[in-house]
Amino acid sequence: MTRTRRQWTVAVGATVVATLLAACGGAAPPAPAPAPEAAPAPVLEPVLPADPHSFARPDEARVRHVDLRLHVDFEARALTGAATLEIDRAPGADTLVLDTRDLDIEAVTTPVGDALAWELGEPVAHLGRPLRIALTPGLERVEVHYRTTEGAAAVQWLEPAQTTSGSPFLFTQGQAILTRTWIPTQDSPGIRQTYSATLTVPDALTAVMSAEMLTPEGEATDLGRVFRFELDRAIPPYLIALAVGELEFRSVGPRTGVWAEPEVVEAAAYEFADMEAMLDAAERLYGPYRWGRYDVLVLPPSFPFGGMENPRLTFATPTVLAGDRSLVSLIAHELAHSWSGNLVTNATWSDFWLNEGFTTYIENRIMEELQGAGYAAMLESLARAGLASEMEALGGPTSGETILHIDLEGRDPDEGMTAIAYDKGAAFLRTMESVVGRERFDAFLRQYFDDHAFQPMTTEEFLDYLDAHLLAGHPEWRAAIRPEEWVYQPGLPSNVAPVESEAFGLVEAEVTRLLDGVAPASLATEGWSTHEWLHFLQSLPDTMAEGRLAALDTTFGLSASRNSEILFAWLRIAIANRYEPAFGALEDFLTRQGRRKFLRPLYQDLAATDWGRELAVEIYRRARPTYHAVSRNSIDEVLNWPASE
Repeated sequence: MTRTRRQWTVAVGATVVATLLAACGGAAPPAPAPAPEAAPAPVLEPVLPADPHSFARPDEARVRHVDLRLHVDFEARALTGAATLEIDRAPGADTLVLDTRDLDIEAVTTPVGDALAWELGEPVAHLGRPLRIALTPGLERVEVHYRTTEGAAAVQWLEPAQTTSGSPFLFTQGQAILTRTWIPTQDSPGIRQTYSATLTVPDALTAVMSAEMLTPEGEATDLGRVFRFELDRAIPPYLIALAVGELEFRSVGPRTGVWAEPEVVEAAAYEFADMEAMLDAAERLYGPYRWGRYDVLVLPPSFPFGGMENPRLTFATPTVLAGDRSLVSLIAHELAHSWSGNLVTNATWSDFWLNEGFTTYIENRIMEELQGAGYAAMLESLARAGLASEMEALGGPTSGETILHIDLEGRDPDEGMTAIAYDKGAAFLRTMESVVGRERFDAFLRQYFDDHAFQPMTTEEFLDYLDAHLLAGHPEWRAAIRPEEWVYQPGLPSNVAPVESEAFGLVEAEVTRLLDGVAPASLATEGWSTHEWLHFLQSLPDTMAEGRLAALDTTFGLSASRNSEILFAWLRIAIANRYEPAFGALEDFLTRQGRRKFLRPLYQDLAATDWGRELAVEIYRRARPTYHAVSRNSIDEVLNWPASE
């Protein structure tokens, strides 16, 4: 089947914004004469796909660089200052449209301080409000003076009691469309931007960003310490990230290191000692690392994700600090985003699988390079099992929610961030590899990253590239892979490459022995990895007697596990069987960390029982103020939380 690349063109408005909201200030310039109707409006190249999650009109005026000058005010819980936006304009373009949400816009000016006409549009669910700025002739830079508000969902301000250092802490989380809550810009993944920043923070604190740190020690001023940053490689705006706190740094390799609070930094440096080896392995597979350094910031426990692939500085949850380096595949995943996601980016959120499916596949390849094929097979088997569970939870294999190129128009793009994008996407790539051979597929991926470096990518464009650069001349490969079925149809295609783990076969034999009556202490579990323990727990029957659960708990210390993945799997079993001796560990786990991957299923499990909803509500009422907005929004939906609370 032949596809034709679609083009999106939106006509440029013929007049400057003439009527302003009275509260906005600034005088409207005189309107120019209307353009002749017959003349097509010029557009900027490359033409970007229409993004239903952005108000921007990037074919008319497009942000190319953001310069931030912000004061970090912990007392007011606000970022205040200005963003200078450098723009490209199509001939005749008279309006710049930005994305904002819950921002207090104070003024819009030229770089020399002349007022520009501007207005905020009406709010739209999930999206916020468009900021429309009238552009005077020849203007290529505008300054937006603003402050964040209490509703800024990307920004979490932590009290000293919520940190290990006892100092206040701030971090941002922009994915998917939350950057607009702290930066007025064109918040679409297809509109790549470079950025720089000058940040003033309290004297005792350190600022870090997803950019080169130009002032490692900060500069002392009367207002606080000033930190400067610059990233000269264009990124999607969701990757602009900031954290401020009492932080220390430890190097683990020539290009790699760890930032964390003082009480955590040594443990983090130990846990992530293999970062440089991961980076070397990824480069051998997929070409040069183009971002300079690769460091990791371990955040306080309220961080809502396992990791966030902010360039040069992955943000990571402390829940991966197991003490035995058993959960570091998460770091391999975030590093892999340096190619799939950061280098070649989903053009819209419906193309999210192009980020996460590729990254999950590459993560597994990196771990195979470091730990061997058997280790990677365990990881992939767990992912495949998780995918089956996710498909069932999303409505089964015929549900539209299981399509890779998911329809998200009119929805919060966060709803598309499920295991489908990650694990079905990775299974698609594994299936391609199994058909064409690993050596050929590796060469294809490396060329794909080289050919599209620092560019957005749509699903349709990828399928065209796949046809032209891998499948051309091999109709038998195309017939065996069935790309359109994988991308546009629900469920898991029948041609999916199988996954087998010899180690898991041995684990299953021990499960059988347990169910046949063998005491837990007699099981052959010596030397099991985290992944074998997870498969063991996931292979247990849905219903188990309390005595058997107690024996497992006593023998293996499951309720007291320091490993967050093992504890999470065990707590789900405890809820399913109402095993109350584990409920103290459950409450502790739900209140001391805010990772959505763990929170949402546990609250869902509680709410689905005829006894657990009251317990879930009681715990959530106490824990909710400590969670990031990303996690709060998910749990609010699970528990139907009233908006007034």
